[in-house]
Amino acid sequence: MWNKQSQPDVPPASPSQSTQWQPSQPASAPSAGARPSTPTARGLSNLGASLEIKGKISGEEDLQIDGKVEGSVALNGQRLTVGRSGQINSEVWAREVVVYGQLTGNVHASDRVEIKKDGSLTGDIMTARISIEDGAYFKGRIEIERTKHPHSKSDSDVAELAGAAN
Repeated sequence: MWNKQSQPDVPPASPSQSTQWQPSQPASAPSAGARPSTPTARGLSNLGASLEIKGKISGEEDLQIDGKVEGSVALNGQRLTVGRSGQINSEVWAREVVVYGQLTGNVHASDRVEIKKDGSLTGDIMTARISIEDGAYFKGRIEIERTKHPHSKSDSDVAELAGAAN
């Protein structure tokens, strides 16, 4: 460990040494190596507006896309946000999809899909819940998937009962 008595309280000898980070700075002041935002604290990744990607995207964290993407996006169990400048031309699999920009392709969301007022979605949607704000554009088909409750009868149980009644 560091011993304070072994370090002299002498100012730096050269001006280049004075620009180094000092531990006495307040915690709110960013250090030279700190990132401006901390998306890893929330598990959020961001593809910037100047990025164009052609290919498959998959991952285990939430993703916001502000650039252009052509190719499948698979974020099973995670949230995909299409930013205002985002343009996606692909098939999407995620827990939750929120569209502020443009999305062209089929969407498979296990929880919900939201199309915001300036958002545009062209393609078929399969989800449990959906929200389309006034002013949003949607062209396609919506299929609401009901979540199966553990106490409800499965399709095979219902078929067996129907066959036994005949």
